[in-house]
Amino acid sequence: MRWWDLPEVLALEADLFPEDAWSEGMFWSELAHARGPRATRRYVVAEETSPDGTARLAGYAGLAAAGGLGDVQTIAVARDQWGTGLGARLLTDLLQHATAFECDEVLLEVRVDNTRAQKLYERFGFEPIGFRRGYYQPGNVDALVMRLIVQGTGTEI
Repeated sequence: MRWWDLPEVLALEADLFPEDAWSEGMFWSELAHARGPRATRRYVVAEETSPDGTARLAGYAGLAAAGGLGDVQTIAVARDQWGTGLGARLLTDLLQHATAFECDEVLLEVRVDNTRAQKLYERFGFEPIGFRRGYYQPGNVDALVMRLIVQGTGTEI
């Protein structure tokens, strides 16, 4: 993800997460840590190309890493791309970078009412480890916290 992707990213963010969408400033802050030799973030976008050659943003994802711990910050896939495997490809990219960042485990939070995402994470081996009450605001929706152990266990990602 680069700065010029932000208008499309923000539009998709607002569509998919109307109550708790990230602000432009939040994305800028994350991107500031995604480049250079000391990068601690990985942000990626996926584009779809129409038959006439026009590209549009189809999804994006982000990972933060520090001290052996990775955190899936966000994954978003355009509604018309649901069920195509794009979410799995985005998550695969993040997990490959978690290994490159030498993460021992990867955590994430997912809305308790987002069963589609929970099933994706479970397919990748994430397991529930707890809840964060009222995590998603202003809707006061709980988050399910999930974890994947990625180093030292023989787990291939």
